[in-house]
Amino acid sequence: MGTLIGVRDRLRQRNLEDTGLRPADADLRQRAADPAYASRRTTDGTLNDLEQPLMGSIGTRFGRNVPRRYTFPEPDGALLAPNPRTISRELMTRERFLPATTLNVLAAAWLQFEVHDWFSHGKNDDRHRWELELADDDDWPHRPMVIPRTLRDPTSDEDPETPPTFVTADSHWWDASQIYGSKEDFAEAIRTHEDGKLRIGPDGLPPKDLERFVDLSGVEGNFWVGLGLLHTLFMLEHNAICERLRREHPDWTDDRIYDKARLINAALMAKIHTTEWTPAIIAHPTTRYALRVSWSGLVGGRLRRRLGRLGSGDLLSGIPGSKTNHHGVPYSLTEEFVAVYRMHPLLPDEYTFHSLDRDEPPRERTFAELGALHARDQLTEIGMANGLYSFGIAHPGAISLYNYPRSLQHLMRPDGSELDLAAVDILRSRERGVPRYNQFRRLFRLKPAESFEELTGDAHVAEHVREVYGGDIERVDLMVGLYAEPKPKGFGFSDTAFRVFILMAARRLKSDRFFTRDYTPEMYTQTGLNWIDENSMVTILLRHYPGLYPALRGVENAFTPWARVR
Repeated sequence: MGTLIGVRDRLRQRNLEDTGLRPADADLRQRAADPAYASRRTTDGTLNDLEQPLMGSIGTRFGRNVPRRYTFPEPDGALLAPNPRTISRELMTRERFLPATTLNVLAAAWLQFEVHDWFSHGKNDDRHRWELELADDDDWPHRPMVIPRTLRDPTSDEDPETPPTFVTADSHWWDASQIYGSKEDFAEAIRTHEDGKLRIGPDGLPPKDLERFVDLSGVEGNFWVGLGLLHTLFMLEHNAICERLRREHPDWTDDRIYDKARLINAALMAKIHTTEWTPAIIAHPTTRYALRVSWSGLVGGRLRRRLGRLGSGDLLSGIPGSKTNHHGVPYSLTEEFVAVYRMHPLLPDEYTFHSLDRDEPPRERTFAELGALHARDQLTEIGMANGLYSFGIAHPGAISLYNYPRSLQHLMRPDGSELDLAAVDILRSRERGVPRYNQFRRLFRLKPAESFEELTGDAHVAEHVREVYGGDIERVDLMVGLYAEPKPKGFGFSDTAFRVFILMAARRLKSDRFFTRDYTPEMYTQTGLNWIDENSMVTILLRHYPGLYPALRGVENAFTPWARVR
């Protein structure tokens, strides 16, 4: 624990880089001084930091975890070498499924569910494209492979002496925007405007008419059954919170109930990710304990509820309710954090859906059959409880080389375009100036790999990676290195990625006033704080789908494998 705290504190001092935040206009500053605006999460992420009301909002820049002088993209010729498509085919392709046996597929779906709240660079720049040459034996349908570039920051002055910046299309805050929306028209359409609730149709799913707000050529085109399960579950949870608040506050307006329920629901998701999902994927005893301490402190949740907070620091009583601290750099998510969260190998290519309460043959589905255009029909046919159960008993893929989903290497998007997501993942880190693996480790004060054997720990794999990279270990991409690197005991991802995680995971909480200084009964209600304290992923699942009880009996962490019912 002492080592982890020391590492985190050094990273805070050395690995937070400000890319610039434009000043707020007079109207936004006026709203920051108005309690009516300052007491709720906004759709666009403004007004979280009342001194700098644009901080973390839509349209602000991604930050960096490495000095900016190291974030210039390479010239185009060098940037495309080795060819990302070659790397995808040679080092990523899943020849056989390598399972992560300590997790379930719900954990894989959860990560994507959360990423859709955190990271979005918006629509790509179709005017400017990368062109990847293809090998003679490549079966890609079009030559060359064309990948639109990431849209550059429109507020950038394009000074050649300054590295390029990119802006977020979602807020940087942990505010459950994947459910509540990042645009006002959707945020209004998803509400019933009665008792603060969100709209759920008679079939138990979000209403079909909400699909008119979905741009299938953008990030929303990544929707699939796994996201549908979690979107529906937490919309139901929002409504359950609203019902509790309405019983206790019959005089409250619809807006006030909605605002409080959103605060509570978003904090509950953050708690689940911090104290359940993350300890499941990095299941080392020290990290599990450290993550619980980050939320509840050394005194623990029960004692903290009895005694109240012990001081304004976060070590004894946890981050929630502690003092807000940006550690000298305006808060934003970073391009390096985006890069290390590229964990697509978690997703299987084939899915088996079982029935909880009937003896009937399982339904086999491919990932393509569960995508955005088919998700509603599949959820209706399979059923929410059966879908959750089937994800709970199945294993995701291990985050390693040779285990990237084939379905994502030939991903047909709802708008008719096709892409190799593995090649795109490699290219995105390069074009956004994320250093390659060895340089990345140096900038985090970690020892670089001196040989391919040291990188991989496997002579056969080392020889293959050496061949793909022409013998130059300094050219190995960050994602390749993260997948190849031997993992510490209990870790589902690499130690290199973990360094970025321990810096940024706590920062997402520590910089957000709704998790720190305003994590109070006055802001959330005591009922809301109790709701967050008393619930977990298991209790949420059982509240809305009690038929899952036989599968969840004795399960402490819902992201680990459940019991098979039949």
